Amino acid sequence: MQDHKTNIVVGVDEKIGVRKALLLGLQHVLAMDLYIAPIIIAGILSLSTANMSFFIQMCFLATGIGTIIQTGFGIRLPVVQGPSYVPIGAIGAIGSKLGLGAIAGSLIPGAIIVALIGIPLKWFAKVVQKIIPPLVGGTVIIIVGISLMPIGMNNIYQSPGNIWHNILIAGVTAGVLMICIMLGRNQTRFGTVVRIVSVLIAIFVGTVVASFFGQVDFSPVKDAAWFSLPKFFPFGAPIFDISAILTMVFVYFIILIETTGTWFVVSSVTGEKLDEKRLNRASFGEGLGCFASSLFGSTPMTGYSSNAGLLAITGVASRMAIMAGGFILIALGLVPKLSTAITCIPEPVINGVFGIVCVAVVTNGMKVIQPLFIDDRNMLIIGIPILLTIATVILPAEAIEATPDFIGYILSSGAAVGAIATVLLNLLLPKALAKNP
Repeated sequence: MQDHKTNIVVGVDEKIGVRKALLLGLQHVLAMDLYIAPIIIAGILSLSTANMSFFIQMCFLATGIGTIIQTGFGIRLPVVQGPSYVPIGAIGAIGSKLGLGAIAGSLIPGAIIVALIGIPLKWFAKVVQKIIPPLVGGTVIIIVGISLMPIGMNNIYQSPGNIWHNILIAGVTAGVLMICIMLGRNQTRFGTVVRIVSVLIAIFVGTVVASFFGQVDFSPVKDAAWFSLPKFFPFGAPIFDISAILTMVFVYFIILIETTGTWFVVSSVTGEKLDEKRLNRASFGEGLGCFASSLFGSTPMTGYSSNAGLLAITGVASRMAIMAGGFILIALGLVPKLSTAITCIPEPVINGVFGIVCVAVVTNGMKVIQPLFIDDRNMLIIGIPILLTIATVILPAEAIEATPDFIGYILSSGAAVGAIATVLLNLLLPKALAKNP
């Protein structure tokens, strides 16, 4: 039954059948662009074709493990984990200067710290409650959505093929998704079904359209292996360099700010409160997932705000569906043919869906701050970080490269800059003085 307050059709703890869970989980997997960050990192590190393929595979595996840990045992909300864009610059610099082993060596200590400040020490919830009130949380959600929009648009423009063909394919995909969302407003069985599988429908139609322009090629699937076992530290034994470790610890805390924004989105969409116990479990789950990821040669995981936006679009908030998606991701990591098939879906199709999802993220951030009175102080706390986020997103790459590595790591993520600015402004700008009666 639909929750009219949250527009959720399938509740967080609602039990659903295995087939339905797998279908809905597959929808989340198909809508993810989780292979984009690994491809960028692989390019920076000049990995061979074989190593790049294996690296992407391990990212699928780590994403699945992290999702099951977080949704099943950590925050216990429908949170999909995926490779964060925040540490791309840091990982590239560390790997290029110190070797691939130093990447794993820099990731392990930070992941352990993130886990420890959760359940064992119970510090994380206290910090969040002090420095991330609804004003900050809602603004961070908006910032995350805004910072993701140019990524989707650039991927459409820069994808292989004619740019106008790409725009048309993305536009048709987004249009079909919008139609499905509108049809889903009808409180009928047909409307509910269309809304629940709206992303699958959009991806199917978009792929069919892309095929008319010669952009669908599943031939790489034929050459991919059927099965491949993971292994610990596939790119060499970990090297523990203190400067790399300190850099990644700082990056992890930026990722925590980013993922906390995602948790606020999920909380807003599902109507589930983020109490102290849940926040500490979330930090523990985040750290544990990142630790597992570092063992398999992947990158730091974060809660994917795009999938949080997908909850609002489909109305499906079932943890069972998300955990099913986690098992699908693990299968993709173990069966190269499957992971290769996912990467063969044309980028304009994926990013057509991605654009609508970003809209859902931004509007859910607006819902969080909507009840608040927007005085001059709140206007600055909301507006300045959005301005800085956009300024960072459009900052030329040459300007970032000219900065010290530590600053470059931060500037590589508009969401990180905006989130840090939001937290600092909330702490530094004086609140209005209470008037005497």
